[in-house]
Amino acid sequence: MDEPDQPLPADDATPNQLGRRSLLRAAKLGSAVAASLSIGATSTSTATPTPLLAGDDNSGLLDPTRIPKYAAPLPVLPTMPRSWATRDVDGYAISVWQFRQQVLPQGFPSTTVWGYGSANRPKTAHSPGFTIEAHNGRPVQVNWVNQLVDRHGHYLPHLLPVDPTLHWANPPGGRSDRDTHPMFATTPPDYRGPVPIVTHLHGGHSTQESDGYPSAWYLPRASDIPTGYARVGSYYDPHRDEAVERLRVRWRPGTAVFQYANDQPATMLWYHDHTLGMTRLNQYAGLSGCYVVRGGRHDLPAGVLPTGRHEIVLVIQDRSFTPDGSLFFPPTRGFAADIPPDARFVPFSDVPPLWTPQSFGSTMVVNGCSWPVLTVEARRYRFRVLNACNARTLVLKIAANPLAARPAPSALSCWQIGADGGFLPTAVRLGQVLCAPAERADLIVDFTGVRPGSELYLINEGPAGPFSGAPGTAPADPTTTGQVMKFVVAPPRSSDTSVPPAQLRLPAAQPLDAAGRTWRISLNDMTSRYYQRALISMMLGTVRPDGSPEPLAWGAAVTESPAVNATEVWELTNFTPDAHPIHIHQVQFQVLDRRRGNGPARPPEPWETGRKDTVIVYPGETTRVAARFDLPGRYVMHCHILDHEDNEMMRPIQVLRSQSVRHDS
Repeated sequence: MDEPDQPLPADDATPNQLGRRSLLRAAKLGSAVAASLSIGATSTSTATPTPLLAGDDNSGLLDPTRIPKYAAPLPVLPTMPRSWATRDVDGYAISVWQFRQQVLPQGFPSTTVWGYGSANRPKTAHSPGFTIEAHNGRPVQVNWVNQLVDRHGHYLPHLLPVDPTLHWANPPGGRSDRDTHPMFATTPPDYRGPVPIVTHLHGGHSTQESDGYPSAWYLPRASDIPTGYARVGSYYDPHRDEAVERLRVRWRPGTAVFQYANDQPATMLWYHDHTLGMTRLNQYAGLSGCYVVRGGRHDLPAGVLPTGRHEIVLVIQDRSFTPDGSLFFPPTRGFAADIPPDARFVPFSDVPPLWTPQSFGSTMVVNGCSWPVLTVEARRYRFRVLNACNARTLVLKIAANPLAARPAPSALSCWQIGADGGFLPTAVRLGQVLCAPAERADLIVDFTGVRPGSELYLINEGPAGPFSGAPGTAPADPTTTGQVMKFVVAPPRSSDTSVPPAQLRLPAAQPLDAAGRTWRISLNDMTSRYYQRALISMMLGTVRPDGSPEPLAWGAAVTESPAVNATEVWELTNFTPDAHPIHIHQVQFQVLDRRRGNGPARPPEPWETGRKDTVIVYPGETTRVAARFDLPGRYVMHCHILDHEDNEMMRPIQVLRSQSVRHDS
């Protein structure tokens, strides 16, 4: 693949920063664009997808039907280069940079994005980041550097509008009011100060100081941090002190050093920003990448699966753009369909002025390229798929005609051999692959019998807006977000010695012990006191003995404190009309069953029978998972619809200490 452009300083960059006049103009377009972007509160939203606004300036969005499809090759993400290695540890220094990348086809403007790259090799910066290759039993240590500064050492503001009325990192609050829900007398403008980051290895088995806790963020080491700003989050100093004691490492200003033991089964994890109240924005700007663990007794011998150029990571995202190539993210709550056009905010209502309940892009992007094309040989391929969308649930299928009426006939089956935490007990043949935000699917696709010269398409039959799991939901537009990428089949260049998926014998995960205690968790919508249909946040919480929910904000006291090494059940009951992908940190859990009310339990889907770290919880249902935490400390669980996570749908977990700690490796 071509190397990305050199990271640019602020005075050379052209981020999508809308001024106050532009915001007012955008607000007038709000209801039309809300429909076009499918920005809605719930699955009962009245928003109806329509063609996006076209425009010749920043008053509108780039019409996705004007973007040529399959005009650029799929970028195959290289391996992140190591910075150092010892006999026992692989070391990386990875920076977060701002730079320009050709996300849209040639002939369109490039896009200012953020991405991860080797700290000493700026040209490795890419969005999504290069893949970190790890080996079972061999730790990886990463020095994560916040490099969001220009060539003069001045901080770079965010590319997207930051809502300062949420419970968020809040650097302007200083040490006393950081990580709080600020109060304002009038509606504030979007935050324009230095940007905090903290990186989480999603699905990783990490001690608490290396987990990327949302309040362990840190600002860049800029020369112009305003007086009185907090430079680090409330958990940064305690985690730094733990790292010094545990790892004998130094955290310099603007950095954090995390170590990952990789004492878990072979699988694909991913790394991404996890800053309190800003995750949706930092990830949308580009802060994500994949992390592959190989080897160990839960992996397959070399040669059994497709490898090398026949094993490809696919990071799927949806994004919207303005005609100048900038990323577009809703700049006001006026873009949502659940409030009236004349709605007012602080101090006249409790509705956040910038946050939207769920946001969906109009253009599909794979590995940082819009609607790419991949030439494949007529043989088997292994695709490691990650849904890195902020809110969109994908239903993926390989079809011969990308514009066929939905549901479209399947041209090729996919064999799913693994999920979030490693291999499934047996390969599952699927006509379509359901993948919610943050979920991974390890797939084998066999092009062997396809005539060279044929063209096939990866399409998306997921909903145009919020996902509920209900049949009949309007699917994504077949002309835009209903298409993902194209395959062009070429003759094989060598013989295929991999094992046909139907004949695979996959390594079984170690069974969990019998479960003891049950934690009863509720999923809740919180509506405005002023506008009947308006959502002001989503929350997790507990379930009372009478079966009713008790919503709890992020700042409420810890209610879940599992014991180290005890297998316990997490019972997730969804009181909202939408499905939510719930992620629990530190563990790979086992999905037990689902039930609606007092009805019969149904087993997990075949593709959910391996270990998982993210599970779909359907509306009106209770989903049960069994998990065993084996590392004490402070962790979190949250919805991985990032708009929800950033506005209260996240809760702390305190894993209680025990005398013995053992690992499932």
